[in-house]
Amino acid sequence: MFRPDLSPVADSLALSSLVGALPLLTLFVLLGGLRLTAHWAGLAALGVSLVVAVTAYGMPVDLALLAGTEGAAFGLFPIMWIVLAALWVHQLTVVSGRFEDLRRSFNVVSDDPRVQALIIAFCFGALLEALAGFGAPVAITGVMLMALGFSPVRAAVTVLVANTAPVAFGAIATPIITAGSLTKIDYADIGAYVGRQTPLLALFVPLLLVALVDGVRGIRQTWPAALVCGAVFALAQFVSATWISVELTDIIASLAALVAVVAFLRVWQPAGGARVREDLRQAARRERQEAGEEAAGGPAAGTRAEAADGTEGAGGAGETEGTKGAHAGIAGSRVLMAFVPYLIVIAVFAVAKLWDPAKEFLAASDIEVSWPGLDGKVLTAAGERSGTTVYVFPWLSSPGSLLLLCGLLVAVLHRVRVLDAVREFGRTVATLRWALLTVGSVLALAYVMNLSGQTITIGTWIAGAGAAFAFFSPLLGWLGTAVTGSDTSANALFATLQQTAAGKAGLDPTLLVAANTSGGVVGKMISPQNLTIAATAVGLPGKEAVLFRRAIAWSLLLLLVMCVLVFLQSHILAWMLP
Repeated sequence: MFRPDLSPVADSLALSSLVGALPLLTLFVLLGGLRLTAHWAGLAALGVSLVVAVTAYGMPVDLALLAGTEGAAFGLFPIMWIVLAALWVHQLTVVSGRFEDLRRSFNVVSDDPRVQALIIAFCFGALLEALAGFGAPVAITGVMLMALGFSPVRAAVTVLVANTAPVAFGAIATPIITAGSLTKIDYADIGAYVGRQTPLLALFVPLLLVALVDGVRGIRQTWPAALVCGAVFALAQFVSATWISVELTDIIASLAALVAVVAFLRVWQPAGGARVREDLRQAARRERQEAGEEAAGGPAAGTRAEAADGTEGAGGAGETEGTKGAHAGIAGSRVLMAFVPYLIVIAVFAVAKLWDPAKEFLAASDIEVSWPGLDGKVLTAAGERSGTTVYVFPWLSSPGSLLLLCGLLVAVLHRVRVLDAVREFGRTVATLRWALLTVGSVLALAYVMNLSGQTITIGTWIAGAGAAFAFFSPLLGWLGTAVTGSDTSANALFATLQQTAAGKAGLDPTLLVAANTSGGVVGKMISPQNLTIAATAVGLPGKEAVLFRRAIAWSLLLLLVMCVLVFLQSHILAWMLP
C-alpha cells in the first residue's frame, strides 16, 4: 500500500511543492519557451513526473507506471473519443456540401467576422459546451471560423478564449455536480455561487473576442453587439444558476445570448466589415505561406483546400459585396439542412442528459474496471482508499458515443455514402494521431502527479496562506484545469482541499469550492489537451506552442480578475453571495 507524503523533501511543504511542480514547469517551459511540439513536451513532462514520483515521493515504480497507463487510457477514452467523433461529424457536413450552406447562413445574419465570432465561438460554442464539453466546442467552432475566412491561428485562439465562461456549467454542470458530491455541499448552492462569479467573465469575454479578431478598432466599432451578447449571457447565467436550474444554465444562457444578438442586428449593424474580411484574408495567406501548407490533409482540409483558391474558406473573408446578395437568397430548406447536424446534436444530448429514463439507461451501461495492479494499492493523503484507481469505461454514455450516433444520423439525412463516411472517419483518426499521443501523455502525467501526491502537495502549500487564501483559491482550479484539461477533474482534485482550507481560515467553504470551479474555466485555454484539439481542428498540428503563447496572457489576466473578485467576495462584497 502506497500513501502519499505531502512533505517528502526535507520535511518541508514548500520545498516539496517546488519539486512536485517540476513536471508542470517542464511542460510549460518546453511548450511556451522552447516551442517544442505538444506531444514531445507532454512525454518529457511525463518522464519528469515519474522520476519525481519515484525518487522524491517514494512511489513504487510499478505503481507509478500503472498510474500513467490509467491516465493515458482516460485521455484516449472518453476524452479523445469525443474529439474524434465531433470532428467526424463536421467532416460529414463538408463532404455533403452542407457546410458551405451553413457558412452562407451565418453570412445572412451578418457578414462581419467580428459578429460571426460572437455568434459561433461564444454563443454556439457555449451551447456545445453545455451539451458535450471535453474539447468538442473548440474542435467544432474552430473549423467553422476557418470556413468563414479566419486564419488558423486566429480561429484557434478565438475559440480557446471563448471557451471560458460556459465551462463551469459545461456538460450539464458536471464540474459543479462533482464538487458537490465530493464536499457534500448542495451542488445547487455551489452553482448559485458560481453564478455570481463567471457571469463577470461572460460580460467581458465578447469584447476580448472582437479585440482578438480586429484589435482596439474592432472594440470601437462592435462594442454594442459585444456588450449585448455578454450582458444577456451573464444575466441569463446568473438567473438560471440562482433560480431555475444549474444543469440547464449554459443552455439557457447560450440560446438567450444568440437570440439577443440576432435581434439586435436587425436594428444595428457595425461598420468596417469589408475591411475586416480583407484583413483576415491577408492574415490567412501569410500564415499559409509561413506554414508552407505543411498541415494539409487535417480535419479542416476541406475548408482549407477551398481557401487555396483565394476565397479564404469558401468565401468567408474573401466575400465581396457582390456575392453577399447571392448568399442572402439561400433557400430556407437548405438553411434547415445546414443546421440539421447541430439540431441533431442538441436533440440527442438533451434526451441523453435531461430525460431521466435515458440518462439512467446510459449510466447503467458504464463499465467500472479496477485498474490491474493499481486498484487497492494506493491511498489518498488522508489514508483513505483512492477511488481514482477505478477506471470507468462509458462506452455508451460518453459524449463521444452520442456524437457518433449523431454522425450516423447526419450521414443518413445528408445522404453521405457509407464508403465516404468510413473513409472520412479513417482520415480523422490519422490526422489526430499526434493529438492522441499528446492527450494520452498529458493525462498520464496528471494521474501520476495526482496519485503520487505531487498535485495535493502544491495545493496544500497554497492553501496555507490563511485568510489570504481567498485570493489564491481560484489559482488551484486554474492549475488543475491547466494540467488535466477538465474543470471536472480540477474539482475532483481540489474541491475537498478548498473546503478544508476554508474551515481553517474562517472563510465560507461554498465560496472557495465555487472559486475552484470558476478559476478552472480560465485555465482550460492553456491546457495542452485543449491546445492540441484546437491546433488539430484548424490544421496546425504540432503548433500548440504558438497557441500557448497567444493564449497565456489572456488566461493570466482573467485569472487575476477572478482572484480579485473572490477575495472581495470573501470580505467587502459578501453581499453579492446568496
